[in-house]
Amino acid sequence: MVDSFNAVGLGVLAVLPKIILALFVVIAGWIVGAVIATIIEQIFKALRVDKGLEAAGLSSLVSRAGFTLNSGKFIGGLVKWFFIVVFLMTAFDILGLTQVNEFLRTVVVLYLPRVIVAALVLIIAAFLADVVQKAVSGSARAAGMHAAGFAAGISRWAVWVFAILIALQQLGVVGPLADTLFTGFVAMVAIAGGLAFGMGGRDAAARYIDKLHGEISGKTH
Repeated sequence: MVDSFNAVGLGVLAVLPKIILALFVVIAGWIVGAVIATIIEQIFKALRVDKGLEAAGLSSLVSRAGFTLNSGKFIGGLVKWFFIVVFLMTAFDILGLTQVNEFLRTVVVLYLPRVIVAALVLIIAAFLADVVQKAVSGSARAAGMHAAGFAAGISRWAVWVFAILIALQQLGVVGPLADTLFTGFVAMVAIAGGLAFGMGGRDAAARYIDKLHGEISGKTH
């Protein structure tokens, strides 16, 4: 009996330093992740990313879903957990838990960066869609196109659809299907844009011809 207790005690003493070291590694990972998350959140605030997203109309959409718009906190949280999991894997290596490590490496470490990239793609798309819509609307109105609003709306949705397809591909949700959808949507946008431009261009051309005809008639008289 005494020998059994001694064996257990020696086993605990042998593994205790590894447990303590693993705990220190996990705590260090939590601290590093929290610091980096705070830095990312401050960068997003300095760049006024949320203001831009509100201007793009995402604030009301997020509010209806029951959340508060805070892109810096969201991206920072993802990055924070990425670092925590990486340090946690180191801790499991110290403890010799290789099977748990393999699960974390396959499910979390290899996939979480894809989630971060997909989220960044959608955030950039929100800015780009708003800029493209305003640019197309202004250019179309300057050209005298009656379908300026339609063309601007199509351009905005084109940016969003492209961004969503890229995000889904990044997440591995869609593969060859995304290429088919992408090709089909490009064709649809090209046809719709051609029709919108044709309708507006026809009116602009008619006005120019009438103006030219009036100038010629005035010179003749």
